[in-house]
Amino acid sequence: MVSPAPAQSAAPERKGNACDITGVLVLGSCAGWALFTAAGRDARPEGVLLAVLAVAAGYACGRISGALLPVGAPSVAALGGAALVLASPQMIPGLTDGPMGSAPIGRTGATAALFVLTVGAACCAAWSSESPPVRLALRLLALCTVGAALVLGSATAFVTALAVLLSSLAADLMRQRLLGLAGLVLVTLTVTGGSWAAAENRLPAGLTASMEGQLTEHRTGLWKDALTLARERPLKGSGPDTFGGLSPTAQRAAEPDGKAHSALFQVTAEQGLPGTGLLAAAFGWLLFALWISPRATPVVLTAAAALTALAALATVSNALSFTGVTTGAGLLAGIATARRLPD
Repeated sequence: MVSPAPAQSAAPERKGNACDITGVLVLGSCAGWALFTAAGRDARPEGVLLAVLAVAAGYACGRISGALLPVGAPSVAALGGAALVLASPQMIPGLTDGPMGSAPIGRTGATAALFVLTVGAACCAAWSSESPPVRLALRLLALCTVGAALVLGSATAFVTALAVLLSSLAADLMRQRLLGLAGLVLVTLTVTGGSWAAAENRLPAGLTASMEGQLTEHRTGLWKDALTLARERPLKGSGPDTFGGLSPTAQRAAEPDGKAHSALFQVTAEQGLPGTGLLAAAFGWLLFALWISPRATPVVLTAAAALTALAALATVSNALSFTGVTTGAGLLAGIATARRLPD
């Protein structure tokens, strides 16, 4: 009667090991494909390699710290994120650079991403704690972070951070995490499809005008240039970090930064459709890791909501161009998938 216990306890561990191997293969493929598309061209894959390294390093640190300090690790991450987003712009290199500095979703894309990750880490720490005072303090930290986004005048950061906070509070009512994760995938597909339709001029005239008012005509022009480049080279793309030199819209900017201001369109233009598939595979791997995570469902769904909000922001901004954002995403995912050690 006792013999089945080890097999039952080993099954989740085998799934976790398989998921870790999958993650290594996916991230390795992202790095390898960037090098392949840059070979023999005047391309610079260093930015992609740095982003992959940042995600991997953040994920590894999250797994280790989350196992040792399931409450302390996300608490420290939340406090660090709060300190970063409340610091002066000079403390966040590049956050105010580029021609999109005053656009509704220009530099605020990266700012909103930091707010989202901070709120997600604070809520994960709150769900991990068994002490009511500590849990209340961490939720107040998340609420104050959302309020800070509103006070600082970033509507995008306020809306996305508030969505993560409300999703975390509602996660306790969700008994089946798979259903919650499926809903978040649907949100991601909706944002992605809407952005693609806007770049293809497939939306109704009124909706197109509304989106261009929020995103600026310059940004949608960058997306159209990216699709044009993707049609010319659908397999290998133009090469990493070459979009700025090939996009007429980017070259007309007063202060060109070489970005498509969308991870989706940037990767599609520079690395072709296989690169887009690898980007989607990386996001799918993170959600799969959360699905089989041994952590409580509220922790899992909170982290998934934060990563979904980040994916939406990355679709319409250059949020993933900042190392702090990619590292924070990996850190949050690692914490939410860590196997807690016995006391």
